[in-house]
Formats: sequence, C-alpha cells, structure tokens
Amino acid sequence: MKPPIVQSDCGVTLAGGGPFARRDLALCLARAPLAVAADGGGDGLLRLGVMPQAVIGDFDSLSVAARDRIPKANQHVVAEQETTDFDKALRSIAAPFVLALGFAGARLDHGLAAMTTLVQRADRRCILVGPKDLAFAAPDHLVLDLRPGDPVSLFPLGRVTGQSTGLEWPIQGLDFAPDGRIGTSNRAVTRRVVLEFDAPGMLVILPRRRLDAAITALRSGRPSRDGLSGGPRSARGG
Repeated sequence: MKPPIVQSDCGVTLAGGGPFARRDLALCLARAPLAVAADGGGDGLLRLGVMPQAVIGDFDSLSVAARDRIPKANQHVVAEQETTDFDKALRSIAAPFVLALGFAGARLDHGLAAMTTLVQRADRRCILVGPKDLAFAAPDHLVLDLRPGDPVSLFPLGRVTGQSTGLEWPIQGLDFAPDGRIGTSNRAVTRRVVLEFDAPGMLVILPRRRLDAAITALRSGRPSRDGLSGGPRSARGG
C-alpha cells in the first residue's frame, strides 16, 4: 500500500473545483488549517490567496496558470480514471478529519459522486461543507451535541437499520434504503442526540452552523452503548 501523500496532525481543508466563497474557506481553515486541493480546487484556493500544500488529481481541470504558480513538489498526479478527483484526494490524506469544500454546489452528478465517496471512504472522517448544510458518513455509533429544533436528516446509500435517542421521530425498527425509506427532515428534541447503525452507508446531514458539533462527534471515537431504548416505530421522510 502506498503511503499517503498528505500526512497531518491537524485537520485538512480539501478544496474542490466547485464554487466556494472566501467566508466558506475561512470557516474551514479556522478548524482545519492545512489547505489541500483536488485538481481544479487549486485554482479556487489561489483565487482566494491561499497556496495549496498539495494538489491531488488527474490534472484535467487545474489551469496552466495554477500549475505555473504552485510548486512542482506540491503537485501530485494520480492518473487513473476509475475514480473522481475527490476520491483520489481523500484516500491520499491521513489526518484527524477533513473538511471538503467545493464538492456539493455546482453539478448534481458531482454532488452525488461526492456523497458516495463519503460512504466509501468513511474511515477518513470527512465532512462535506455546503452553502447551508453539511454531510458526513455516519460511524456505527455517534453522539451529537445539538440544540432542540435543529434539523437532522438521514439519507441511506445502502440498506441500513438503526436506533436513536433525541430525535422527534425515532428510527428504531425502521429499514432504510435509497430506493425505500429515507429519514430526511427529522429534528433534534434534546441537546444530546445518539445515533447507532448496524451497517455502513448512512449519511447524516446537519445545518452548517453545527459544524463544530459534527467535528467533535466524528473525532470522539465510539462511546459506550447507552441511552438507546425502544420507541415508536416512526420516522419522517421528506
């Protein structure tokens, strides 16, 4: 197995080729100060005055001007065409967590591919940061510090069942699937929301204002199994 291209003791901000604003980048860099780009994301970083510490991808969208400005030692070509640049970059990063910008806004197919990569590379602890929401692949046990009334959406990319405490519509006893039941537009009713799943494949979608809560939850590891009891077999779909 090849060693990772980027190894960091702090969080990594990974920029994609889609749109992101200066305030979005500042939000992420304040929490994940090492800037990395997936291919054309290098142009976006340079446009906002940030030099990427690494650019990873097949280089089919990074501009010639960006290539001239970015040190050659920071340019890492991964030539295979079987995966997206997001996948290439994410699997090449070893860090406590990754905040990904510019992957969820421009094109629907790119956004769907990015969501799939989140699940396939769930071990990378990556949070996709969009203009209003964030999304990440749920570990098997997750504890979130939220506020009552916060939206909590669950979207399965595979067949998943689970348990919850702290949600308005508990998920106990429900079978989720992308072509069946989904769990969007649920809500937190307590500050502590506990989610547990029997298989990988569930995306958790939260308001962007809960970015710190998401980072903390993903970095905390697996807490003890507690607070998960039976309940009404209902969940809201949207």
